[in-house]
This record gives sequence, structure tokens and C-alpha cells, in this order.
Amino acid sequence: MDNQQNLHPTLVSMIPIVHSLGKTLGKNCEVALHEINESVKTIVAISNGHVTGRSVGSPMVNEGLEAVRKDDHSDHILNYKNKSADGKTLKSSTMMLRDEQGEIIGCMCINIDISEFMIARKVLEEFTSIDQNEVDHFHGTGHNRVNDVLNTLVTNTLDNFGKPVAYMNKEEKVAIVKRLDNQGAFLIKGAIDYVAKILCVSRYTIYNYLDEIRANNQP
Repeated sequence: MDNQQNLHPTLVSMIPIVHSLGKTLGKNCEVALHEINESVKTIVAISNGHVTGRSVGSPMVNEGLEAVRKDDHSDHILNYKNKSADGKTLKSSTMMLRDEQGEIIGCMCINIDISEFMIARKVLEEFTSIDQNEVDHFHGTGHNRVNDVLNTLVTNTLDNFGKPVAYMNKEEKVAIVKRLDNQGAFLIKGAIDYVAKILCVSRYTIYNYLDEIRANNQP
């Protein structure tokens, strides 16, 4: 049990929350409770301290200390990038705690080690990147190239839908076709064949989708 002697009652009441949050959010999330007064700026409770290598009694070293030094009147400094002493990339938030007179008596800091996620994001970005010049070359130019307007409509509709075509069921593909139809995509020459290719279905399936959509839209 952390030493609670001489702590402000508000800070004492926050100690169980520190440990509960640490267990709930997992080993990559450090939760630290700091006492702040004229002579002390130190950790009085901490969960998952291995994230930054700190423990009870360690000094306050992150953005929260700078906010106190500047007499920052904001109660929350949220979602800022931080680094641990050993170079881990952290996503951090600092919440100020005040007494009845509005004076800062402490703060709760959350530091999430996102280093592995940053690496994974870079790998995914490299793996999923596409050379647009090669795509343009593949589709050809002039009369062989699908109309730019149609291409933009389909691309934007799929991006907004937020799900790869390979994982779409029939209802979701019908929804895509409906969105495109509402935007007038099928008034463009070659749209049926192009959309069929993108959705990995036959052109006759697209016609069936359109018949189904328009039948449902009839009063």
C-alpha cells in the first residue's frame, strides 16, 4: 500500500483509481498520481511504472510539470506525444487535480507506450502503399482509361465505406451500388462494367442490384 500519510484527501481517494486503471488498460499503460505543492512534485501512486521506469517517490518529469511551472489554468492536457527516458514513444495525458480553493494539489498522468504500434503502422503503410503511376499505366490513357469522374466517385465511395471489397457481403455491395446510383455514376458510359470489376461481381449482378434498389425506391 502506498504511503498516504499527510496526503490531501482528494489524492488519497484517487489512489485506488490509479491501480484500477492500470489493471484495466494493461501493461503498456502507466498511470501515475503526482502530489504537487511548493516543496514537492513527486509520484505518490503508480501502476505499470515499468513503462517509464519510475516508481513512488520519482519526480515529475513530463509535460504536466511544465504546465504547473507556467501556472497553466487548463485542467487537462490531453493526447500529446511524449518520450520515456529510454526512448519509448508515449501517448500521454495529464489531468490536474485541484482543492476547494482551485489550487493545484496534484495531477494524474497516463502514459501509453505506443512504440510497437508506431512500428506496425509503418510496416502497414509500406505494405499497402501503391505506386499511382503504375496504376495509371495499367489502366491506360485516352479512350481505354475509365472516366476520371467515375474513378473518383467509386474510389471516394469505397473509402468512405471503410471496408475492403473482399470482406463485403451482398447487402454491403448493394449499399455501395446504391450510393453510386444516387450520385449518378451509372449515367457514365462504362460504369456498369467498371463497378462490376471493382466489386468482383458480374455486370449482370450489378443490373440485378440496380433493379432491386429501384424497386425498393418505388412508392
